[in-house]
Amino acid sequence: MDYWSALEVYKEMFLLYVEEARRQVNSRCADLEPWQIIGAAVITTLGAVWVKGFLFQQESLLSRIKKRGFRLIRKIPFIGMAIQSQLNKALDDMSASLFTLKDGMSYTKELPLTGLSQSQVLEKIKEYKSLNEVQWEKGCVSGTVYWGDETLTKLLVKVYGDFAWSNPLHPDIFPGVRKMEAEVVRMACTLFHGGPNSCGTVTSGGTESILMACKAYRDMAYERGIKYPEILAPVSVHAAFDKAAHYFGMKLVHIPLDKKTMKVDVKAMKRAISKNTAMLVCSAPQFPHGIIDPIEEVAKLAVRYNVPLHVDACLGGFLIVFMAKAGYPLAPFDFRVKGVTSISADTHKYGYAPKGSSVILYSDKKYRHYQYYVAPDWQGGIYASPSVAGSRPGGIIAACWATMIYMGENRYVDATRKIISTARKIKTEIRKIKGVFVFGDPEVSVVAIGSDVFDIFRLSNALTSKGWNLNTLQFPSSIHICCTVLHTQPGVTDQFIRDVREQVAIIMKNPKEKTTGMGAIYGMAQSIPDRSMVTEVSRGFLDCLYSTEIKTNTSHMNGNGNAH
Repeated sequence: MDYWSALEVYKEMFLLYVEEARRQVNSRCADLEPWQIIGAAVITTLGAVWVKGFLFQQESLLSRIKKRGFRLIRKIPFIGMAIQSQLNKALDDMSASLFTLKDGMSYTKELPLTGLSQSQVLEKIKEYKSLNEVQWEKGCVSGTVYWGDETLTKLLVKVYGDFAWSNPLHPDIFPGVRKMEAEVVRMACTLFHGGPNSCGTVTSGGTESILMACKAYRDMAYERGIKYPEILAPVSVHAAFDKAAHYFGMKLVHIPLDKKTMKVDVKAMKRAISKNTAMLVCSAPQFPHGIIDPIEEVAKLAVRYNVPLHVDACLGGFLIVFMAKAGYPLAPFDFRVKGVTSISADTHKYGYAPKGSSVILYSDKKYRHYQYYVAPDWQGGIYASPSVAGSRPGGIIAACWATMIYMGENRYVDATRKIISTARKIKTEIRKIKGVFVFGDPEVSVVAIGSDVFDIFRLSNALTSKGWNLNTLQFPSSIHICCTVLHTQPGVTDQFIRDVREQVAIIMKNPKEKTTGMGAIYGMAQSIPDRSMVTEVSRGFLDCLYSTEIKTNTSHMNGNGNAH
């Protein structure tokens, strides 16, 4: 039998099956009235829609089942009370750690009837400054303060004072600030090898820069007919992308990492690309482990599937642009790479500008247009703003501009050389210590430490007792140090390495010992399947930040998450 004869046979068999199915359906419906048939069709359709909505949500079915299960468990009186007791204790501990008032101090809860004089205000300021206990000036803190140079500080205070009352919302009144912001953006575009059509805006920090990129690509996706836009990003990407997805009604699809290199798995990212993909994301470097994702490989995917690619360089952007000239070349990561359409970089980190300032840059003006918001029909006039904020602090923009002009390429390159050499030394020496390891091969300023032998949070506790303030990380458990200019001061790096070596040696004498204190809390937080409990404690922590009341036991949450 030839091909066409076989095809004809299969066609006849198919038609026979269709005819038989038709007869079966008609025979079963023969005794039904038309309204019953229509009603059954409507109910079946609604049921199918409900099942689809239940199964296919942004949060996985397994995660929702876990949440529901733990919420039911918490309603069991004895178990619920025990869990709530532990949550209350955690909130009490956080509260106690934040309310560090010294003897005789109290909170100001009302305006003074008579305003204080300048000298009295400055005297009060001394009181507030005295609450600082962590000596960040000595280089004992991971990241947080990236320089603190006295000469630069004096310059910034003067410049900010000159522009304290300015607002870029009114460029006709403050043309100098408008010029400064445009120049900050253009200098940053040049650093990241942007072409003549590259552009951007100044924002209040890395989170806003990331939000703006996601907002732009969401609106762009809507215009392209994508109803449910998705962000494809490494699991190591900054939490601001989770925030953006939450704010803008997007779905964040986390892509796994290569367990050895801690870089995003490019093959997994390729498999995740779908008709709903609005943007791809890479980090340069990512915050947890200081690893630069394979941007060139991901950019090829972006070009192939015609999807924007955002490079998050918020943390180390103003290091990586100077590393080649500092003697530490990197693989291309910026607008030189075809497919990279936007970059976020914080000027208030290694750009050494005051908090909070950052830039979001685009390879082409067409992308920035999606970032803008315009209300053309407002009674107050046409309202247009480039980013989230309406009014913005011109003083911060002026101080950022002044910092970049003061630093110049020479000072940036010199600072970069010192920081990278410091981080490389820490990486090399930590790798020599038995019992711990370094995650991946960090190339910039962050070195993350883990252990397969003991709970790494024990080392965190031990280093805290020695005066170090490091970042604690989860999934997997680890700690990291983010090197700054302060760590390049004489003796700081050697002391850190010495303390790590000594404390690891002590821990290795009894590696299975349980972790106590804050380390135990971090470990416990990772093991809780019901992440809503972690959210509850975190909200309690945020409440503490705004409290002016001495800690009590009456302002906690009950088992249903309601205040009492």
